[in-house]
Amino acid sequence: MQLFIGNQNYSSWSLRAWLIFSQYNLDVEVTKLKLFTKEFYQTLHGITPTAKVPTLADNGVTVWDSLAILEYVNEQLLQGNAWPADVAERAKARAISAEMHSGFFDLRNELPMNIRARRKVELSEGALKDIKRIDTIWSEQAELYPDGWLFGEWSIADAMYAPVALRFLTYGIELSEGARAYQQKVLASASLQQWLKEASLESDIVEEDEAGEELG
Repeated sequence: MQLFIGNQNYSSWSLRAWLIFSQYNLDVEVTKLKLFTKEFYQTLHGITPTAKVPTLADNGVTVWDSLAILEYVNEQLLQGNAWPADVAERAKARAISAEMHSGFFDLRNELPMNIRARRKVELSEGALKDIKRIDTIWSEQAELYPDGWLFGEWSIADAMYAPVALRFLTYGIELSEGARAYQQKVLASASLQQWLKEASLESDIVEEDEAGEELG
């Protein structure tokens, strides 16, 4: 399998797809491309119809969407174990994953992932509503699974929300106690620490993701 990703400092969707390989210690060849460069588009030409990352190539099969990649890897390599075993829990995990996949537009637009920065932004009502909803999801699950992942064991749902933990850190977003505990679990995990280490080696600047004002 070959996984194409973008700059680790900025590419939240790449992080989501990459996490399942890291969490389960799965073999994959990772090719990192600098976003919005000539090389980026030349490399992806003929591989993916969208010219976007992440893209997974596996023996003639190409998957070019983060959630679809997570589902594909789960089916092909993990016997479905990256979703909760319980039917009701699995349905909820899929629902909140889809909620992240297709929603929270104001949060995404106003708080782009920018790992190495510490910034201040003026948030719209829409972004504040998105933050409140995510805080509710995290805190509710923290009550059900203290000190655990969203559904106890790590799942695709955790992959979908991991970049938000980084976004909240970058922009100093205040969270409820339960949500903050979950955020800290995500940030302290070995997989996130590896991603952060690799992202710290980058020096490229993507201007459109440099939102807000730099703090001190």
